[in-house]
Amino acid sequence: MPLWGTAASAQPAAEGDAARAPSGSGGGGVKVIRSLLPTRRRLRLDPPAKLYFPYEPGKQVRSAVRIKNISKSHVAFKFQTTAPKSCFMRPPGGVLAPGESIIATVFKFVEHPENNEKPLDKCKVKFKIVSLKVKGPVEYVPELFDEQKDQVAVEQILRVVFLDAERPSPQMDKLKRQLAEAEAALEARKKPPEDNGTRIVGEGLVIDEWKERRERYLARQQEEGVDSV
Repeated sequence: MPLWGTAASAQPAAEGDAARAPSGSGGGGVKVIRSLLPTRRRLRLDPPAKLYFPYEPGKQVRSAVRIKNISKSHVAFKFQTTAPKSCFMRPPGGVLAPGESIIATVFKFVEHPENNEKPLDKCKVKFKIVSLKVKGPVEYVPELFDEQKDQVAVEQILRVVFLDAERPSPQMDKLKRQLAEAEAALEARKKPPEDNGTRIVGEGLVIDEWKERRERYLARQQEEGVDSV
């Protein structure tokens, strides 16, 4: 099994806390207690532990996973994989506000089977999602995880599962919906911001027309006053 595609220095939150426990008297007991505590998740994944790909040998296929921040703080996340040469993620990482979610797309090249293997049954490629608590809406850069290695937590290791592309299934239907949603969100981000100049020009025309009407009204009032005199 090859190494993870990025720095595999992440560790579960409970283990990280235990590693930071003081080494003085009582430190050993604290380490043991903290190591037994369950890891507190910062993210919720859907699907929670698998990445489903349509099985199409010789092609690049896609999977998707929804990532939601269920904590009360901003959280940075990052993908890692055991096959960085044949897989990549979009986005490879990011920062989510509390309650915010995103659908990440995972791309993988499917090799042709060898020795009559059945890749639908098993695949050695795995993905890892790690998280890091950050202060406020900071800009995502991969170096965030290098600067605070002891605060990085492993959220989940995702196993690759191939689906028969020709056979309908609930997993395939859900994958198609998530991919469509991810594409729609990507297109929305690509759209340029609304041109405020057009709106301002419109408001200016309205104001100019109002001024014109007022000037004509005042002129009529002045003429009527002269006639009356």
